[in-house]
Amino acid sequence: MSGGSAATAPGSTDAGDLWLRRYQPVADPALRLVCLPHAGGSASAFLPFTHLLPDWIEVLAVQYPGRQDRRLEPFVDTVDGLVTQIAGALGPWLDRPVALFGHSLGSLVAFETARRLAEQAPESRVAHLFVSGRVAPTIAHRTTAHLLSDDRLVAKLAELQGTDPRVLADQEVLRLALPAIRNDYRAAATYTWRPGAPLSCPITVLTGSSDPHVPTDGALAWHRLTTGETAFRSFPGGHFYLTEHAEAVCRTIRTATGLAMRAPAPLKSSRRPV
Repeated sequence: MSGGSAATAPGSTDAGDLWLRRYQPVADPALRLVCLPHAGGSASAFLPFTHLLPDWIEVLAVQYPGRQDRRLEPFVDTVDGLVTQIAGALGPWLDRPVALFGHSLGSLVAFETARRLAEQAPESRVAHLFVSGRVAPTIAHRTTAHLLSDDRLVAKLAELQGTDPRVLADQEVLRLALPAIRNDYRAAATYTWRPGAPLSCPITVLTGSSDPHVPTDGALAWHRLTTGETAFRSFPGGHFYLTEHAEAVCRTIRTATGLAMRAPAPLKSSRRPV
């Protein structure tokens, strides 16, 4: 399966950045939406967003190494390592506001990337943070999935209902896919929350109504991590509700980012670190 073409930054003459995919370039976007996939996922998971969002939003989908067209590259097995690379790759794209959207592991990476940008590029404007299928990072969410045998890991994937059963039954595909999945679960398992200044951008928390991995209190805890507004949206389905409700999710993104673009820049917060 193709991973798409690497995005070439504005004004760049090089081959582009392997970390980002721009499936549908927008000539003069008002905002860029940076999408970060779940454990074992790839940039192509967000291809539908490019067709469902309005033409004033340009989608940049993150491609983690060790899969698809980056399958020969070594994995990055920590959230901090991913954030360092992604924040660096985003540098040339911060000429206009950005919003971040992450699902599951991607929510954790998106949040920490927003924090990193606030620290290292305070002149950039993170207009909105969308976190999907993940409890707030302040809540311990330990997993030992990366230590499971292949058979038990496949059973866990089947339980989450986010992988085509035909893929789970194909031993050759599994041979290629399981190392990336196991690596990403390891990144989630070794993540450690570090208190810091809250974000100032709005946060929208999206969940599946029957997702056992995101209890209500875990979702609500996101509001403590920003001085901006926090909104909560629940969709029918489990952990991978996003697959069936991409259109409704994109409507939520369109509405929320439209409001953020019209809002004045937030004042510098004097709130204590959380």
